[in-house]
This record gives sequence, structure tokens and C-alpha cells, in this order.
Amino acid sequence: MGRRSERLSRAGMLASDLSGEGDVIQVVSRAFDVLRCFEGHEARLGNLEISNRCGLPRSTVSRLTHTLTRMGQLVYLPRDQKYRIGPSAVAMSTSMMRGLQLRNLIRQRLQDVADQLPGTVGFVIPDRFHLVYLEFGRAANALGLHETTGSRISMASTAAGHAYTGALDVDVGDALLLEMEREDPEAAKLLRPRLEDNRRFLREHGYVVACGLWSPHINGLAVPLWSPQYQTYVVITIGLLSAMYDENRLHQEVARPMLELGQAIAGLLEGAEGDIFSNRLQQKPLPLAAKNNKKNNKTAMTEETDDLEARTRRARASRSVRARDGRR
Repeated sequence: MGRRSERLSRAGMLASDLSGEGDVIQVVSRAFDVLRCFEGHEARLGNLEISNRCGLPRSTVSRLTHTLTRMGQLVYLPRDQKYRIGPSAVAMSTSMMRGLQLRNLIRQRLQDVADQLPGTVGFVIPDRFHLVYLEFGRAANALGLHETTGSRISMASTAAGHAYTGALDVDVGDALLLEMEREDPEAAKLLRPRLEDNRRFLREHGYVVACGLWSPHINGLAVPLWSPQYQTYVVITIGLLSAMYDENRLHQEVARPMLELGQAIAGLLEGAEGDIFSNRLQQKPLPLAAKNNKKNNKTAMTEETDDLEARTRRARASRSVRARDGRR
């Protein structure tokens, strides 16, 4: 009863503290906007900085940070007069991440492709108008792209974002774009003229490329995978130096390994948790690369891992879809 009363008290406090800001749904949305400003556990921000990042009035931010601090989502640092992510937020994120199986194997797969090409390969999930890295692999000599676990990237200016929006059901994608036009019009200007072409290319080839959008020095390619667990798409993406990989080379040399990587990751996760991720965009199963990295051949693997690896080699047919899920 004590914990339940505490939760009810916190919920009431959140609503009462911010009753002048509209209904509870708006308050919750704004509270998450504040938390999104903290990129990494070490980030320290004051109310003015949060206000500038969120586009919310400073008085609103002050009430939100006060309430989030009392809930343990933020911690106030008196000496700096700033906030940082609190223990409750860290505990919540840690428990959520524990549910993602076989992260070491996913990271190993990403690293194999990163070393082969070379570049920075990421496994990302959507968060409003951004995507967040869950895992990544990077070649030792990769330059110009240094994303890590937890990094946020723009949906409008990256190959990953274009793959994600292109994979969504048309109605869902259009609604997302309209919302982006209201809240981030500059980003929407980058995405809108490319959306239809991305959809078409994705249907025909299973991946999307974006050259020079995020940086003139970086070209990217991304493959979306449907996640029944999250009921949306997740994306595997790679960033490469444009001086080394122009658009033609992306199609000729990068697309195939990335499509195979998508199938491998889908297979590992499907084998572990029963169809958690499956790539429905492929018209036919793609075989995994026959040649394995020598380093991986020397790695001792458990019987469970051997079984899961074997399952990734089984062909899987595309599944039927429902438009209301946001799937094609």
C-alpha cells in the first residue's frame, strides 16, 4: 500500500504542479521532452538550456524539472545550478535494455560488417523525430562518424531516418511528416521531397541510401526491420566517408552485406525470443555471406549460440501485414 500511495501521490503531484499547462497528456509529453534533452548520463543542463532545446517557456521547464527531480528522474546539482539524469531514469533504462537478448552477438555482427567495409554500423530505434543507437560497431580506421550507444540522430537528415519513414505505412508516415512540419519545419523540408522515392526504392530493393544530408563528408545506407515487440520499425545503418564510397559504390558494394546483416540480426533475435524482429521488406530470403571473419572462427561459442547461429541460416518467408500497424 505504501508504494501504491507513493505512486498515486507522484502522479497527483505531476498533474497539480502543472495544471495550468493543459491536460495530463500534454504534461507527460512535455516531461519526456525535457528528459530527451539529456544525451548521456553525464549531461548537465540548466533550465534555460533545457528551455532552448525543448522550445518550452522557462517557467514551464522550471515546474517540470522540479517535479521530475522529486520523482527521481532528474537530480539537481546545487553547485552547478543544473540538472542531470537521476537514478530512477537510469534504473528504468537499464531494466528496459536488459530485455533485449543477445546484444553481444548483435554487436559482433555489426562489428564484422564495420571492419569489412569499413565504417560505422548502428542498430537504432525511433524516438519521435530522431533515432537512438542501441548498439554499434566501428572500424578502427573509420573517420568522420563517432556515434555510440545512446546517441541520437536526426530522422530527416540520415539514411536511417529515411529508411524508417519510408518503411512506414503511407498514412502513418504522412502523419509523422505533418507533425514534423509543425514542430521542426526545417527537418521536414529535407524529408518531404525524398519520401516517395524512398518508399518506392525500399519496396524494390529493401534499403535506402542518403548521401551528404547529415554531412557532406558522410554517405549512408540503411535497412529497416519490422519489430513485433515494439510494433514499429528498427533500422540497421552504416555511415561511410563519401570520398571513399560514392552513391554508386554504396549500391554495388555496401547494399548486399547490409541486407545480409539485416537477415542475420533478424534471425538471431527471432531464434532467441520467437519472432521479435523480422525483415518483411525482402522479396526473397538473402543467403548469409559464406566467408566468415577469421577472428570469429577462433571464438569459442556455447551450444545455445551455435543453435541460434544455425537458425539465422533458415529461409523465412514474408508475413502478411495490417496497414493499421504502420507496416507496409
